Amino acid sequence: MKKLRDHKIENILIKNKISQKIIYLTARIILHLFIISFCIIWVIPTLGLLVSSLRTKEMIRTTGWWTAFSPPFRFTLSNYLKVIQTGNMGISFINSLIIAIPSTVMPILIASYAAYAFTWMDFKGKRAIFLIIIGLLVVPLQITLIPVLKLFNFFKLTGTFAGIWIAHCAYGLPFAVYLLHNFFKQLPNEIFDSAFMDGATHFQIFFYLVLPVSLPAFASLCIFQFMWVWNDLLIALIYLGGSPEVAPVTVTISNLVNSYGGGWEYLTSAAFISMILPLMIFFTLQKYFVKGILSGSVKE
Repeated sequence: MKKLRDHKIENILIKNKISQKIIYLTARIILHLFIISFCIIWVIPTLGLLVSSLRTKEMIRTTGWWTAFSPPFRFTLSNYLKVIQTGNMGISFINSLIIAIPSTVMPILIASYAAYAFTWMDFKGKRAIFLIIIGLLVVPLQITLIPVLKLFNFFKLTGTFAGIWIAHCAYGLPFAVYLLHNFFKQLPNEIFDSAFMDGATHFQIFFYLVLPVSLPAFASLCIFQFMWVWNDLLIALIYLGGSPEVAPVTVTISNLVNSYGGGWEYLTSAAFISMILPLMIFFTLQKYFVKGILSGSVKE
């Protein structure tokens, strides 16, 4: 009787395990189907943009992009060649690099020093200054344009790369300080206590201990800042103007369409040209991206 009861209990446990496994697998399948469907929906507009960039103006105007996959296939690189040759994209691409690289490096360097000071150094008014910097995150960028433009006009920085470097650096600093501060705060106290006991200075601790272990945070911040500066149009228009000598890619793309609406067929190819470098940077640093963003959000 006891063996029969034990056998029934064992069968019930096996059935429960099987049912739990089925429920788990079903939930996983549903989750993966949802993610795949979401990715497909997200990719479709980009795919349509890419296909349209490889078609002529007449074909774009008269037929949908999905018809390009029906024979006869008539793809062309004429839009790309036109943009590169006559759209001033080459100079604009170099201008965007001149703008984006210093505008990415400068705020990260300054924010790393500030975040370390706010995290591991004691000084008067530290908390108040930190709260003021974080409070700048909620200040709309647009309300600063006119005052900053007046200052730039006074110091003759309007239309110069130095002026837009300062602007992007100032606009990116609050978020950079916040992100790096959260990351530095999660570093073990024991490391710093041991370093101080061994006679290490803040300078040595920062460069030899903090920087090497903070690569994920710097990588994710680099992606954010570079993408924002590279894709910026408003700040470039306000502080640089539309001069071809200093215009970045975004300003040149906006100028492709003339006042009569002509040149719109080149927008798709110009957009993909401008996407090449940001995509390369993102895929290169993507393994650090999620780790850097989640740093400081959970406590291990």
